[in-house]
Amino acid sequence: MTAPSTTELPPRPARPAGPVPVSPPRRGGRPSRAGRTLHAGPVAYAILIVAVLVSAFPFYWTFVAASRSNADLARVPPSLVPGPHLIRNFEAVLEEADIGKALLNSLIVSGSITLGTVLCCTLAGFAFAKLRFRGRGALLALTVGTMMIPPQLGVIPLFMLIAELGWVNQLQSVILPGLVSAFGVFFMRQYLVQTLPDELIEAARVDGASTARIFWSIVVPIARPGMAVLGLLTFMAAWNDFFWPVVALTSSEPTVQVALRQLGGGYVHDQSVIMAGTLLGTLPVLLVFGLLGRQIVGGIMQGAVKG
Repeated sequence: MTAPSTTELPPRPARPAGPVPVSPPRRGGRPSRAGRTLHAGPVAYAILIVAVLVSAFPFYWTFVAASRSNADLARVPPSLVPGPHLIRNFEAVLEEADIGKALLNSLIVSGSITLGTVLCCTLAGFAFAKLRFRGRGALLALTVGTMMIPPQLGVIPLFMLIAELGWVNQLQSVILPGLVSAFGVFFMRQYLVQTLPDELIEAARVDGASTARIFWSIVVPIARPGMAVLGLLTFMAAWNDFFWPVVALTSSEPTVQVALRQLGGGYVHDQSVIMAGTLLGTLPVLLVFGLLGRQIVGGIMQGAVKG
């Protein structure tokens, strides 16, 4: 017998090295290759450039006005190029108001309020988010409900209280009322509900960790981006606050906003001196924003992306 004939198959082509290209889908915005980075078009860049210019123009105009004289600002149209009077206007600010002491007082007040608010609100937010105790829902509703009360309604009784304590024209009269905020408690509670899993707390309790140890070792590292966001918002609000400091403090112990009120006095207000003082009062806020900017972006991304 003859052996059956076999047909030899052609060799299979070798598989190319590297990732296999993925064909683009018919619909949707997924990339055509795994790991490919999407790039914005020229329209998106143009919109971003316009938004940056519009946002930065007020600060640039403050710098231009602070470097010009009052007569230059009265011209129509005003010049958009910085002038030579910046140092002279800064000297006028130092002569008309104790801006150095005001900056130090504002730094003490804003820093103390920020540290107290971040710590107290994180503690309260953790309690409302993950701890079980009687009346938790009612207390949270009461805390959030205080946000609906205008702060101007509490000025008279608050001033009577600090007058009884002898704190008028002292920094603690501005610091203590702002150490805790209802918004901060609600913000940290919502942040920890989204980012702190219950299984992590249960595992820590199985290992014998106390509530205080869980807070410092687990909650604080996870809540750090949210705490940075809350800290920046609190610092800006405390630094720019004018209403309560002007009631509780005098010109001998001013904050920045109270000191700026003393600038540009006379029949004709010197707008260039006022702008120079405003520029000095804005720089610390920009510095704090530069230090906490990455934490803010990380907090937004961590709260938006889950899993």
